[in-house]
Amino acid sequence: MKTIYDIQQYLKKFGTIIYIGDRIADLELMESEVHELYRSQLMETRDYQSAVLLLRHEIQMLKEGKQSY
Repeated sequence: MKTIYDIQQYLKKFGTIIYIGDRIADLELMESEVHELYRSQLMETRDYQSAVLLLRHEIQMLKEGKQSY
């Protein structure tokens, strides 16, 4: 997974579509969903690690006021 869009498409395969309207809240909820998929052994370790890294990076960028999407 290389982009937030990739993560969204991955989650969509499991019927999960996330849109709250607050970008940071959306990303945090995506991270929670990714964690649950990994914990349930439905996600490979490499995919999990790259997804969490991407999501946390994007959250940090938004909190610092730098938009990268």
